Amino acid sequence: MSSEFNFTPADFCPIKDRALLARLAAMTREEIENHPNPDVNIRILPNSGVVTLAEKFLGIKESFEQNKRFSTIFGNPNPSTHMALAELINRHRVSCRNCVFVTMDEWADENGNIAPDTYQAGFTYSFMKYFINKIEPDLRPPPENVLVPTNENISHFSDLIDEKTGGGIDYFTSGPGWAGHIAFIDPTDDYTQVDSMEEYLEQPARIVTLHPLTIAQNSLHGVFGCSGNVGNVPPKAATIGPRDVLHARKRVENHGLTTMGTFSSWQRMTSRLITHGPVTPMVPGSIYQLLPCTIFIDPAIAQPIECLELTGY
Repeated sequence: MSSEFNFTPADFCPIKDRALLARLAAMTREEIENHPNPDVNIRILPNSGVVTLAEKFLGIKESFEQNKRFSTIFGNPNPSTHMALAELINRHRVSCRNCVFVTMDEWADENGNIAPDTYQAGFTYSFMKYFINKIEPDLRPPPENVLVPTNENISHFSDLIDEKTGGGIDYFTSGPGWAGHIAFIDPTDDYTQVDSMEEYLEQPARIVTLHPLTIAQNSLHGVFGCSGNVGNVPPKAATIGPRDVLHARKRVENHGLTTMGTFSSWQRMTSRLITHGPVTPMVPGSIYQLLPCTIFIDPAIAQPIECLELTGY
């Protein structure tokens, strides 16, 4: 009887090449940091979110001191980081009057209606409560410079971003989802039905049907009780598009999420697919391999992936 056991991965898996997955799983941190595109700067660094927090604050501070525009984007919900940034702004009395703040995405119902800013598990709710409203009123940006996706603007959200930022976001930060997404740019038909990566990169913001992995991932988030309650996660979302990543002037990605601070992390393989897998709409974050960027990866995420046969969930 053969000792080998071969199978085809489930249909919902974005990448089904098991030989490729095995090669990526075995990569060492030294191999991960070495990318053939010299414009892709991969750094293994613990707690890299501190770097992006500092760079956002420096951008805001410089915009105040030099009286020039500065634009950046925010993933949500991220209250701990957002409250810290608001505290820095307040402590140093830095006005955000020249800033344009953009949020990446927001939940939507099965009919594509975007969640209101009163939805407690929503991204706009968290962003306004834990960042904008934490900034002293006289230091906040003008309301028209706080861009969040809504039913009224989603059809032209990318145009609005370009208009307000002068052609593209100055400091673009992101972190990958389980399905390899940037924001909610998922590997679903809403974005994958293209003939080339050039066409893919020109797609703007829109409403998308979420990938099953995205729903599963978010069911583990605090706003959904860290519970696996997939039926409580909305089925669609509004999201920026690949075009908004393409137009950004400086791009920084952080790979460092674990499950409640443990070793367990779905980002461990996702990170490898993004940085060293095929560049494909099926792994949206793989577009970073085509663009000048910095990708910070936590040392735990960069560890080779092995069968831990004595470890359970």
